[in-house]
Amino acid sequence: MKTRSIILAIAILAIVALTACATPTAAPQPTAAPAQATAAPAQPTSAPAGKPFRIAMVMPSAANDLAFSQSMVDALKKIQTEMGKDNFEFVYSENMFNVTDAATAIRDYATKGYDLILAHGSQYGAPLQDIAPDFPNTAFAWGTAVDTFKDKGINNVFAYTVASDQGGYVEGVIGAKLSKSHVLGALGPIPAGDGQLTIKGFEAGVKATDPNAKVQTTFTNSFSDVALMSQAAQTQIASGADILTGTSQSVVGAVSVAKDKGALWFGNQSDQASLAPEIVVASQVYDWTGAVKEMMEKTKAGTRGGEVFIMTFANKGLVMVYNPAYKLPDDVKALADKTIAGLADGSIQTGIK
Repeated sequence: MKTRSIILAIAILAIVALTACATPTAAPQPTAAPAQATAAPAQPTSAPAGKPFRIAMVMPSAANDLAFSQSMVDALKKIQTEMGKDNFEFVYSENMFNVTDAATAIRDYATKGYDLILAHGSQYGAPLQDIAPDFPNTAFAWGTAVDTFKDKGINNVFAYTVASDQGGYVEGVIGAKLSKSHVLGALGPIPAGDGQLTIKGFEAGVKATDPNAKVQTTFTNSFSDVALMSQAAQTQIASGADILTGTSQSVVGAVSVAKDKGALWFGNQSDQASLAPEIVVASQVYDWTGAVKEMMEKTKAGTRGGEVFIMTFANKGLVMVYNPAYKLPDDVKALADKTIAGLADGSIQTGIK
């Protein structure tokens, strides 16, 4: 009997043990799954309704270069202020002058599903032709340029540019009125794009105002070499120029030389008055806000490329910003304003193709 009791006790303990093993314990909480944990489509689509519109930008120089890159950063900041961070987000990669590095960044942004990717530099055209077809649901844009690659069967690339000859022309008109030596200098990185347009416009404005004036032109063949731009400015001033203008992020060197030598400066792309308030007369500012907004609206509506946006005085994509610290004679400012109005309504032409 005692033996049977022991056997029965052992059986009961075995049943309890089995029951305990069968009872589930609380499962650990899963961590956030990585973005690609489940099978995903090869190409992410634009953000769904109610989500912020997201822009990513790749640019060749610093975000605060007071030149080409900053002009677009300022536009994106303006849009974000108007729309709010809940409705508009943007990120950027700066100092991407190396095209291979820029291409890597562009593809990475596309993989992450940004709605619009701005390749803010004319050197980025070739990478876009390779990358854009791989992400048909992403809108891309590049500038300054006028080719959307539509003839190559690519339908998701916008292009944007600026009629910078208009601003250059106004600066030439003002410069011709202010110059005492009747010798003016124009400095650029390469003889192409908006930089060349600006300089040609400047030359045309000077000649229209003072046919006997001389415009000296120098291209350094570098967008970033400050020392080269400084040397070019020194040469220009030594040759009699008392008015200078120029483009690219390297003009900080030229402005410094102009300040030391007492020459006047006309800025381009961004407002450059802060570089030397006592000698900067005015700046032709690129305001890309309108172009970016149009690209955003078209992207939301399903059109992701194939159009070119040109900034002018007429559509406010070009703005002449006078430096309040420099006292521009009233008659010269009136002439400048009249010239701007004529360029906007078409009654004045720069003559630059």
